[in-house]
Amino acid sequence: MDYITTKEAAIKWGISDRRVLQYCNDNRIDRAVKMSNVWLIPKDAKKPADGRFKNGDVWFWRYYGSYTRTKGV
Repeated sequence: MDYITTKEAAIKWGISDRRVLQYCNDNRIDRAVKMSNVWLIPKDAKKPADGRFKNGDVWFWRYYGSYTRTKGV
């Protein structure tokens, strides 16, 4: 099985290296292994869903810059 590093996964998924490390530490990436001080992620691993947002709220936050929807928007 081929593996990639957290930095390579971050580029592939379009997120920060720190966020990938958080996913690894929370065991949200299937078959990711920690060897010494480095996380190895399978090349075919899927990006975990972002748990900070509910479905459809990501576009709202990016457009309006707020987590909460306001009345009249």
